[in-house]
Amino acid sequence: MGPADHRVRGHALRGVPSARMVAAVAVATAGALLLGSLWLSRREAAPAAGDPGDVVRVGVVQGQSVPGYLDAAHDELDALTDPAAPAAGETWALVSLEGYVSAGLLPGLLAGTGVSQVYARVPLPEAHTPAIRIPVYLLPADVLTGMLDTALERDREHAEYEQLARRLTGDDENQRRARRAYAAAAATAAAEASAYRSGCSCVFAAVVRAAPAALRGVADRPGVRAVDPAPEVRQLDRTEFRPPLPEQKGTVPAEPSRSPAVPTGPEGIASRPSAPIMSSAGASVTSASSPGAVRTAPPPTPAPEERSAVPSASNATPAHDAASRSPAP
Repeated sequence: MGPADHRVRGHALRGVPSARMVAAVAVATAGALLLGSLWLSRREAAPAAGDPGDVVRVGVVQGQSVPGYLDAAHDELDALTDPAAPAAGETWALVSLEGYVSAGLLPGLLAGTGVSQVYARVPLPEAHTPAIRIPVYLLPADVLTGMLDTALERDREHAEYEQLARRLTGDDENQRRARRAYAAAAATAAAEASAYRSGCSCVFAAVVRAAPAALRGVADRPGVRAVDPAPEVRQLDRTEFRPPLPEQKGTVPAEPSRSPAVPTGPEGIASRPSAPIMSSAGASVTSASSPGAVRTAPPPTPAPEERSAVPSASNATPAHDAASRSPAP
């Protein structure tokens, strides 16, 4: 279309107001449709909020060297607290302890940080026991409450295992073996219940939030094995923490099934599968044990039965699993 054509078209539109209105509406409609199609295409391309790929994993995983993980965590904390590095704000971190400690020691070990949750386990020499996550609002009270809740859960397991054993009345080798397994599992559950009810020295890790200088202070305290900063963590409910157990010194093997092994069944505790421990989401609160510190409130009902995905990857970097480091914005 040449210049003359443009002039004629412009003149005609100026002379007919209704034509100008129709043209304007057409242009606006086309623009809206275009923007709408672009928005829809971007929305479809965006990952869903519940995409498993968004989960951030912090800690060690199966097959990883624990000493390598600890060295890498130390290096990452050194880089974060380097005076020559750009100033960094508060960040989440996984604190691993050298041994199992009581709830009463936590305020001193974690002073200066906001504590979101702790990990505990009853270390029994004759059996593998699961780690539990205890959401924290106040230290040490919430840890003791979480232990009591877990003791009740283990009491229930103990009763269920005994009930399952009583149902086996046959005298063949398979039923005798199953009864022995159920009896051993009941004894393990009873031992865990007793330990948690007494407020045992069972805590071996914590998730905290603090400025780099405060994290350095925690790392320098006796009894602290490592502080693994996790600046990539944006949402705790999209994060899986995997702290190393105090007794793990070398390469972490695959997590064993809960010991002793028991037969699975159509109902009862023996049929429940294990699951990795996910962190809880919550609102920012202030800790009485750390004045002014910000951290995450626990959900209304803790989930003491969650199994820990405790331990380690095939490289020596802190296991903020590279394949899963896609935190939600």
